[in-house]
Amino acid sequence: MDLSLVNAFGKFGAKPRNRVYGLSAMANDGAMVLNCSKAYFGHPSPGILRYEDRLSREPAHSKEGAYLGQHLTLARDGALPVRMIVTSIAGDDRGRRSFHVRTDLVGKLVEFDGDHFIIDFTRPEKIRPAAVSARRK
Repeated sequence: MDLSLVNAFGKFGAKPRNRVYGLSAMANDGAMVLNCSKAYFGHPSPGILRYEDRLSREPAHSKEGAYLGQHLTLARDGALPVRMIVTSIAGDDRGRRSFHVRTDLVGKLVEFDGDHFIIDFTRPEKIRPAAVSARRK
């Protein structure tokens, strides 16, 4: 299913200010939603998907870059969860973008110095039904 950027953000209860180039938004539940580019992902250790980028990669006058900086500051100061949208660009001449929502991962902002930022995404630990029923006994 092809999602628009607005619909991808909407999956997390968020709405980007720019419906074409939005980089981030705040969700209704308080989480930050980040529009990620595939090129900036890495795997520093098993079970961690790291996203590392810089605000300075955006043009100095970019409103979207300014909003991203505000959202990163909120996430850092409030220890807010970060949700992920991944943008891919088709290899054809048209350069069409597609958006993929990763509801299975939750991120934590581990570094933000006003420019450089690192977010580590992991799968949330789920309570196993057996563990819950064992505690009730």
